[in-house]
Amino acid sequence: MEDVDETYVMVKPDGVERGLIGEIISRFEKKAFLLKGLKLFQCPKELAEEHYKELKDKSFYPKLIDYITSAQLCVWCGRELE
Repeated sequence: MEDVDETYVMVKPDGVERGLIGEIISRFEKKAFLLKGLKLFQCPKELAEEHYKELKDKSFYPKLIDYITSAQLCVWCGRELE
């Protein structure tokens, strides 16, 4: 079995609220991207803190965590088709 790079994509709360999920997925699919999994969920604070841990010392970190946990996210993974 060959190694295949996977890509993680996240539509943040403002994109979800504006109804942009379908448009964003469509753009990836037009670039030969195979969607392998999709999830719509409210990100818990602990997961957001882990995801952005490398930014913890930045002044904007608290606002980033508040924003990313404020509403639903859409996340998916996939890979480029050959």
